[in-house]
Amino acid sequence: MTPKERVIAALKFTAPDRIPVGESGVDYALTEAVLGRPTLYRAKWKEFTALWEGRRDEYVESCKRDIVELARKLEHDVVPVFLVPSRRQPIVPPEFIGEYRWRQPDGRVYAFTPESDGHPFLLSNPDVTMDELEEIPFDLDESQLELVRHVIKEMGDTHFILGRPGDGVLPIMKYTLEFLLTGMIERPQLIRRIIEIETRYCIKVMEVLLDAGCDGVLPTSDLGGNNGPFMSPRMFREFIFPGLKAECDAVHAKGKYLIKHTDGQLWPVLDLMIEAGIDGWQGIQPEIGMTLPELQERYAGRLCFWGGVSMPTLINGTAEEVAEEVRIACESAPVEGGLVITCANSVMVGVRHSNYLAQLRAARGYGTKHAAAAMKNEK
Repeated sequence: MTPKERVIAALKFTAPDRIPVGESGVDYALTEAVLGRPTLYRAKWKEFTALWEGRRDEYVESCKRDIVELARKLEHDVVPVFLVPSRRQPIVPPEFIGEYRWRQPDGRVYAFTPESDGHPFLLSNPDVTMDELEEIPFDLDESQLELVRHVIKEMGDTHFILGRPGDGVLPIMKYTLEFLLTGMIERPQLIRRIIEIETRYCIKVMEVLLDAGCDGVLPTSDLGGNNGPFMSPRMFREFIFPGLKAECDAVHAKGKYLIKHTDGQLWPVLDLMIEAGIDGWQGIQPEIGMTLPELQERYAGRLCFWGGVSMPTLINGTAEEVAEEVRIACESAPVEGGLVITCANSVMVGVRHSNYLAQLRAARGYGTKHAAAAMKNEK
């Protein structure tokens, strides 16, 4: 099987020749360790600074070169892509209101924590009324597809290309979680309207990515935390379910796959996510009780799980502990498929290079044994 065929077999439960491997993204630290050179791909503050300084082409060339080479060196079956900034619309540098704190022209305030070296996070957003809400203009230009087209040209025939469109069902990079959740109680009509607008825009991005040749998409709004979903199942059905179903329906209309990313302990709403139509779930955290043996026991044949190794183990554990988590994930999977081995999130800064290589070795070893057992059962 090609890598693309392998991933699709896992998603369709048609017995891949081995359990596929891949990631939704690999932060710069591991990318640089693997490639032996600096990168601007997922380079956090270096990336933001490059774009604010007008070095858009340098950033895009780094992503094009390094995403392809990284996938080949690590022998990933899945390759992530995303839209890049437009060449014709220069990025306006923000107003800095602190060393790592800035205000965008639209009034939103973001912050970055260099100690964690993670994503920027939204501190505040301007209030908005129903009368002020408008559809988001969709004026995509060809230069924003530069990375997507390059990766698909290089690897699209052989690998599963996973588009990252953002997400609309809980737009926490544009509205704070507090604003959205309190609004669901105090101003439900407003929050429903915000989610509808953001979801329609996200679907347009999804359709562009799929039409360009992506095999699936990964909407990325987190829907829960370590202690449970951000809302009750009743509120999930009212506010989140319609948008998630609309995203799934749009992707399936093109014959492609939707893999939902979300962290968190999601037992109370996982049935609703499956009802909405997701094909896969990425972001599984075994250390908070979302273990693959239990997930497979409940949902085998209904949902393809993308995960297997917890972030704490990759960051603080040993290679042997990483391999053990991979073994448990592979041995719990049905012989028909339903598993793609990834880490529990993206490969963030702090993941040990040696531990990540141990994850890949174990996945190929146990994943191949799993496939061999499936073939034996067929005979």
